[in-house]
Amino acid sequence: MNTARSAPRRVVTGVREGKSVFLSDGEMPNCHHYLGWPGFMTSVAWTTAAVPTIEPGDLAEAARPGCEVLPGPGETRLMFVRFPPDSVFADPRFDAAVLDKEQAFHLNSLSRCFESEDPGMHRTASLDYDIVLENEIWLELDDGETRHLAQGDVAIQRGTRHAWRNKSDKPTTMCFVLIGAQT
Repeated sequence: MNTARSAPRRVVTGVREGKSVFLSDGEMPNCHHYLGWPGFMTSVAWTTAAVPTIEPGDLAEAARPGCEVLPGPGETRLMFVRFPPDSVFADPRFDAAVLDKEQAFHLNSLSRCFESEDPGMHRTASLDYDIVLENEIWLELDDGETRHLAQGDVAIQRGTRHAWRNKSDKPTTMCFVLIGAQT
C-alpha cells in the first residue's frame, strides 16, 4: 500500500461478454481520514454476502460509504486501517466527540463495540485475519497481556476482546479480513 496517496487504490475485475475486464481502478470510495483522531484512516475495500456471487458484468458497489462494517455469519469484509502513534491522543487536535460522530458513520456497527470505560477495547462476532502491512503494532487482550507484531506478521482473532496499540512514533497500516461467525 502506498501511504503517499490519500486513499488506498482498489482494482476490481469481472467478466463482461465472456471476457475478463477491469471494472474499476481508483481510490476506495469509502476511505475516511478522521478529523477527531489526526492520522487515523479507515477504508472498507470490499464486502461479500454469506454466499458471494460473481455475476458477469455486476457493477454494484460492494463497499459504498457507510456500508455495514461488521459481517453477518458467513459474510466477509476487507478493511484497511492506518493507526497513528498513540502519542496523538495528547495532540490538542484530538477530539473524542468529533471522533465518535465520525466513527458512528464510517465504522457504524464496529464503533458500537468499542468500550467507553476501556478505550480501544472491543469484541466482534467474527474470525479475523489481521496483517501488519507497514510499521509495527501491539495487540492487547482483555487480561492486559500484549504481543508485538511487526511488518508482515499476522494475528488470527477468534472473537476475542482486544485493542490495537501503536506505541511507535510512526503510523501503522494494517489489513483486516473479517469473516462473520456464529457465537
